[in-house]
Amino acid sequence: MTTREALYAVLDSYVAALASRDPARAPIAPDVFNTENNVRLAVGDGLWNTISARHDYDLRFAEPERGQVALFTALEETDALNPCCIRLEVSGETITGIETVVARNKDEGFPFGPQKFEDKPAMLALVPDAERSGREELVRVANGYFETIERNDGTINTKFWPHCNRVENGVQTTNNADFPLPVARMGCEEQFALGWYRYDDDLRARRFPLVDVERGIVLAYGFIDHSGKLGEYTLTNGETVNSPIRRPHSYYLAEAFKIRDGAIEAVEADFLTVPYRMPSPWDARETRQSNEAAA
Repeated sequence: MTTREALYAVLDSYVAALASRDPARAPIAPDVFNTENNVRLAVGDGLWNTISARHDYDLRFAEPERGQVALFTALEETDALNPCCIRLEVSGETITGIETVVARNKDEGFPFGPQKFEDKPAMLALVPDAERSGREELVRVANGYFETIERNDGTINTKFWPHCNRVENGVQTTNNADFPLPVARMGCEEQFALGWYRYDDDLRARRFPLVDVERGIVLAYGFIDHSGKLGEYTLTNGETVNSPIRRPHSYYLAEAFKIRDGAIEAVEADFLTVPYRMPSPWDARETRQSNEAAA
């Protein structure tokens, strides 16, 4: 088993290589499984061609037992600063898997802003032993968040701390009076209890590859699918609203949940629009590996 410090060292070498646009500077395996925004790419393609600077925002965490390390940061590409999540799979000191999610705000129909990339004390803190949960329980709490938002009808399937906040693509979307949607003025649980996100039909292909028990952070991936068929619907407070999504649409997301004493304390997500019902190359990879192991 590797150590947290060793994983962070590999992460630093990868980020430095990316910033210099030189993959040779990082210990990347020749047969590395590499994706950017849910598409398999050769290392050196995509973001490697366009990165012009890296922001100093650095939210990192790791699961040494599984050789997993990840980073939430922001990367400049020419005239845009884009939220980015990078996850690395490490064997020994070699990178065998790379999953990059970069939310290019200027490409989206609903741009998020203004963005703030700043440290969040809750995310950075270690969880005291008395409030720490094991991997299985942490995944259960995080998955309960997804169960709550899928076909959201006001039922709460997880637990939240009262001060919980969520940041999406660098913008706080809870307790934020400046966000254009009124629902963003509410807290995490209050939003879901209202049933606002009824138009989220499916939260599919959920994966939880990295769980940092010491920090209480679960890194999850998945897709939110919107069929677009829902028009007018009624919130749990009796108010009638209209769905903001009326055409087939999917988001691909990387989402980190900070969990303390069995409840979600903070959420950070980067996500982007992808083709409706787009499959995951990571699911296909896991299926292939399982079949090869069984053969």
